[in-house]
Formats: sequence, structure tokens, C-alpha cells
Amino acid sequence: MKPRNAAPPVIGIAGWKNSGKTTLATRLIAELTGRGFRVASVKHAHHAFQIDDGETDSARHRRAGATQVVLVSSRRWALIAELAGAPEPSLEEVIARLDPCDLVIVEGYKAAPIPKIEARRHAAAHGTPLADNDSNVIAVAADHPVEGHGLPVFSLDDAAGIADFIVAAVGADAQRRAAAPRVE
Repeated sequence: MKPRNAAPPVIGIAGWKNSGKTTLATRLIAELTGRGFRVASVKHAHHAFQIDDGETDSARHRRAGATQVVLVSSRRWALIAELAGAPEPSLEEVIARLDPCDLVIVEGYKAAPIPKIEARRHAAAHGTPLADNDSNVIAVAADHPVEGHGLPVFSLDDAAGIADFIVAAVGADAQRRAAAPRVE
């Protein structure tokens, strides 16, 4: 995986715990890839996570001291990098490491200065709406009636409508056309 030069358009899905972020992100990824977009995703975790637990060979390599372990099969590959006390990489650094794509959907990173769709679920209707204090929120997706205060408001289940809005808002179609091979 080599660092890229030009960053693709980025859209965040942000909200409080249990607000529907993951459900919305997965629906948008499915909708956009179904339209032919190459979509990458970045998910921020607030806890230590393990993708190679137990006695797998890759876990044993990591525990033995490897700073990076790459797991490769005929279906997928994964790079596991130990921070070893270094700070968490910034969202920009993570995005710069992605392969070329038309759009990056970021789940979490609530405070990142990127355009965001705020997810709100009635069952999780606690906390101040993010849009009240974050000018990067460009739309709200909710499963209950909400006041958008000038922002577009979508149903949390309207993946097609939200995808249309995202493509227009971040210029993903223009990015995809610019990256397409030229036929002469």
C-alpha cells in the first residue's frame, strides 16, 4: 500500500452512541458501490481492538515483536501496524494511505474538520445535536422528525437520497470522471 498524491472526496457519518452511524454508513457504501463508485471506509474505534486474536500465526508474529504484519490471501489482505507508543495517526494520514477511490466514508471522527452527515436515532436522542456546534455538519439523517435549522434533513433509511446528496455535495462524480481512463 503506497501513499497517494491526491486525496479523494471525504464524507463523515457522525453522531452520538447508538445513533445509527454504522447502519447508515453500510447502507451508503452499498448504495454507492451499486452505482459503480469505488468507496473506501475509515472507522474510528475508541478502544483497543484485535483483528488477529488468539493463536493465529499473524498474532504470534505481532506478539513476537513485528511492528507490521501483513495478512494475505486470495480474497483479501490486511495490514496490522503496532503504534508502539506513537500517537494515533491523524485522519489525513490514514486517508493518504488508502488506495485510489472515488469517495471515502468516515464513521466516527466526530470532531474532524470534514463534511459530515449527522445520524440521529430517537432511541439515542440524548446529547446536543452535533449540528448545533459543528459547521461541518452539512445534513441530518434521523429516524424521527427533527428541525434541520437550514440543513437538509433525510430519513435515516433514505440511503438513495442521502447518496444523491453526498455525490453532489462533495463532487464525487467529478472525482470519478477525472480518475477514469481516457478513451481516445
